Amino acid sequence: MTPAQTTAWLRVGLDSWNLGLAAARVVELRAARLAEGGPAAGLEAWLMMTEKWQAAVELQAELLARGPAADPLTTSRRAVTHYRRKVAANARRLK
Repeated sequence: MTPAQTTAWLRVGLDSWNLGLAAARVVELRAARLAEGGPAAGLEAWLMMTEKWQAAVELQAELLARGPAADPLTTSRRAVTHYRRKVAANARRLK
């Protein structure tokens, strides 16, 4: 592996770690919403499940469209970017 490739993989790792931190914040915000109870909690639970399925299906379709020639680094970057957008949208909505 070249130094540039090593740096690129380290960047993907750091981006993944940051995504995990952002996702943990969304979990916190969602837990608070669920703990409040009422209709908003029911809607949040429904959104939580449907958004997870939708995000997974969207990513799968995007990666399948790239075909078998897609390299692991690009695939990893795309996956992290895809979920980072979803997590950021949820964080904005829940604040």
